[in-house]
Amino acid sequence: MTITGGTGTDEAAPVRDDSRRLVRGFLTGAVSGGTLAALVAGYVVGSGALFLAGLGPALAACVIVFVAGRPRRAREAAVVPVTALARIESVRAESSDTGDVPLRFVLTVAPDGAPAFRVETRLHVNLVDLAAYPPRCTVVVAYPPDRPWRAKIVESPGPEWTVRAADAAIDSAPESALVRRPSAQRDHAAVRFVGLLLGAAVVVVPLRGDLSDAFGSDGSGRPPASAGPSASGSSSTTSSSTTVTSSSMTGTVTVGPRQSLLDEGELRRAVASLTKGRGAGKTRAVTVVVQERLLSVVFAPDVDGVPRFDLDSLPYDRIPALVEQARTTLGAGTPAVWQLTAVRLTGPLTLRVTATGPHGTGTLDADAEGDITHRAPAG
Repeated sequence: MTITGGTGTDEAAPVRDDSRRLVRGFLTGAVSGGTLAALVAGYVVGSGALFLAGLGPALAACVIVFVAGRPRRAREAAVVPVTALARIESVRAESSDTGDVPLRFVLTVAPDGAPAFRVETRLHVNLVDLAAYPPRCTVVVAYPPDRPWRAKIVESPGPEWTVRAADAAIDSAPESALVRRPSAQRDHAAVRFVGLLLGAAVVVVPLRGDLSDAFGSDGSGRPPASAGPSASGSSSTTSSSTTVTSSSMTGTVTVGPRQSLLDEGELRRAVASLTKGRGAGKTRAVTVVVQERLLSVVFAPDVDGVPRFDLDSLPYDRIPALVEQARTTLGAGTPAVWQLTAVRLTGPLTLRVTATGPHGTGTLDADAEGDITHRAPAG
């Protein structure tokens, strides 16, 4: 049985998308751009309200898209795919690090009662099955009738189609009969990109002054030489042995190679260097992380409901002993790297010390007074 291919340009032409999809694409881009800009700008300028507000439109858009897309997904699922025979015009293997090789096919599809057309498709084939897909052989494909560019090779077509494929000989369709995704899809990408830029501009433009201050007026990301923390929103100072970097949202202190934050009074001095110059109520933190020579603090934004604690409430005098117990009594082995994390989630302030060594990682939990409440040995 020989099936002759035609151009198929009329019957196989895909249906172009309507203007409503362009509008949805623009709105999707605008929401994405506005959300990303709000998250980044809120973090940079230290506005917790702006940061959290950026999440609202994104969550709402996800819910709306999911709910609005249910009828379309139901319609697409209800469409009975067209099954047809196809001739492999060419096959090209792509690189892969696994036993399944991605193959890119160019097929001539010959549906029953309709002109043939060409289509490109991909299929992941195991190495042992590569010989089953040589050029000019006949395979079975399935595709939605209104989206023929989504044709896929059916690996197990069933007895009837297997017999038909074995007996059929399909003539090649001309290269001009190749069907592709509608060009409107590329238009949608351009519209989404424009919406993303406009959405980001709506958020960034009103805050350009604050962002300029946060990154430095010379555009280098560093504050001007004469500006202090109150003028630029961030500062960095370096002494012979200690480096302090502070902004409205975060702060870090790195001590010299021959120092340790466990040295007497060193941790308290490091915290004081980050809180110096901050007004009342600005010394509260969300998280404090202490390592041998590095202190990291995430300061609490002015947003109700965010868990926080006062840095003065840390049991500084008890922390060296807690770290020493974690390193020596949890079975991590020697040498052991330690880290202390202070956080207040739903209840009171808690401290967790982790010690990692050649025998694994152990943890030690303590309360706000520095009294041990739980141990988890390594291994």
